[in-house]
Amino acid sequence: MCGIVGYTGFQDAYDIVINGLRRLEYRGYDSAGIVLEDSANKFEVEKTKGKVDDLVNISKELKGRANIGMGHTRWATHGVPSDRNSHPHLSNNGKIAIVHNGIIENYDTIKTMLTEKGFTFQSETDTEVLVNLIQYFMDLNPEIDFPTAVRYALNEVYGAYAITVLHEDYPGVLVVGRLGSPLAIGIGDKEYFIASDASPFVEFTKEAIYLEEGHMATISLEQGVDIRTINDNSKIEPEIQKLKLSLEQIEKGGYEHFMLKEIFEQPKSVHDTMRGRLLVDEGVIKMAGIWDHVERFKNANRIIIIACGTSWHAGLIGEYLIEEYARIPVEVEYASEFRYRNPIITDKDVVIAISQSGETADTMAALKLAKEKGAFIYGICNVVDSSIARITDAGSYTHAGPEIGVASTKAFTAQLTILTLIAFKLGKHNGTLGNAEFMSLIAELDAIPKRIEEVLSSTHEQIQQISKDFVETTNFLYLGRGYNYPAALEGALKLKEISYIHAEGYPAAEMKHGPIALIDENMPIVIIAPKKGHYDKIVSNVQEIKARKGKIIAVVNKGDRQVSEMADYVIEIPETSECFSPIVASVPLQLLAYYIAVYRGANVDQPRNLAKSVTVE
Repeated sequence: MCGIVGYTGFQDAYDIVINGLRRLEYRGYDSAGIVLEDSANKFEVEKTKGKVDDLVNISKELKGRANIGMGHTRWATHGVPSDRNSHPHLSNNGKIAIVHNGIIENYDTIKTMLTEKGFTFQSETDTEVLVNLIQYFMDLNPEIDFPTAVRYALNEVYGAYAITVLHEDYPGVLVVGRLGSPLAIGIGDKEYFIASDASPFVEFTKEAIYLEEGHMATISLEQGVDIRTINDNSKIEPEIQKLKLSLEQIEKGGYEHFMLKEIFEQPKSVHDTMRGRLLVDEGVIKMAGIWDHVERFKNANRIIIIACGTSWHAGLIGEYLIEEYARIPVEVEYASEFRYRNPIITDKDVVIAISQSGETADTMAALKLAKEKGAFIYGICNVVDSSIARITDAGSYTHAGPEIGVASTKAFTAQLTILTLIAFKLGKHNGTLGNAEFMSLIAELDAIPKRIEEVLSSTHEQIQQISKDFVETTNFLYLGRGYNYPAALEGALKLKEISYIHAEGYPAAEMKHGPIALIDENMPIVIIAPKKGHYDKIVSNVQEIKARKGKIIAVVNKGDRQVSEMADYVIEIPETSECFSPIVASVPLQLLAYYIAVYRGANVDQPRNLAKSVTVE
């Protein structure tokens, strides 16, 4: 959520910052801005509501003027999207510039104090309060230097933040800090990069420092990177890491949109998630994070899965998997609600956190509470060295590769793959999954990437044609039973995220308890109806829909006749065991959402109001 880019070195800072902001557009934003420190050590600032292209249109003259600067893409929290609420923000004396991700929760109290001291404010943002608080400390005691003033200010605020700050009287110096929002420092040859993730500087360096929680850094060409703790100024030795990210991974590779590219990458991403973990010939699943703590899982009173959005849907399917095959009680919680309902957590509980980015603020907050209560924390995320990866006791990376499209696709199926491996691993260890069934299931799981390839090749063009018939539709209903109820939820979420069509997912059996009132000849219903599971019940639900003239889009197994004969549109997928059907069935639902959105002219990769990495509560 929001994006920060900073640079100091020998290259044109304008180009570095603008291109970096373009790389961060996937995070979601509604305005953009840039500040450069020119050769006279004066700030040149341009910012605007809108996209990075709009910023470029008003700032082209800044090109070639500076070797240090920073930029920002803002997702509105405090104050509507507008030029004046856009970052960067300047202090009252005009000497300090700041860009900020996150939320300062006590900004109003600080703003009142500063107003009483004579400070004025040009925006509605919490960020402008913070930059003026830094000035306040420097005005209060002229002996305090710039980094110290930043540290003092950060000790007065609470909430979540990643910040980058410049001061005209400290030329060539960038001060950064983080609490709850990610920040990476790229280490180049006589140059340094700052960014919310490594994508803006991956072409310039393969070395980076991921700033830890509660740390800040002072960066300059002369002094290098000086990292300190925010609370007590203790010096920290930086840990420089080698980047595994490549430039090719964050480019479209010939696809029209990142989302389409990522849908088609799923055979590879699911395979990569299993690689080195699923050894079919040896009849084993190797997962160090589980194996090293398998008794903790086996003896758990329950497993609590905590997640948001798409990851929550994966968690629901994980509940079905773990309870069926490992026979351990599972509860699935919205992370955003978990810590606010005074939950009962003990040291006998295992908490599994699922997050694509590993930075989801709601999930992080829930994990901190669970950790305080003594629960064992297991993380499933896609981004190496993310905040959730660091706070957990153990975990698994999905290895899906960078996911740029805001609407998650390959991360979802990779999360399902990890949860499946966990369920089978625990079931085998617990003795609740017999060896013959275990061997059959893992052999079938190993073939799932090929099943996904079949779906993509056989349904792609067909779904394009189906989608054209629903461009003007305003409502959709998605139905599924058993494992495919959460898949229906996820299909509905994909459609509303990127096409802005209202869509709801329901257990098919619940249709008659309310949603059936919505069904008429104008209501399309997507129904997931594989042969395995509750097929006869689904047939009854389809008949109920047809009796009310609903338009049925049926996702069925190849060769299906009963549901297919009643449906208006039929999408065929390969037959699998019921536990694997959500992985396979989700792929055509992703394509359906994608093409309906494309034909409606929506911005598929950057849908309105959404952010890829939600780093505020």
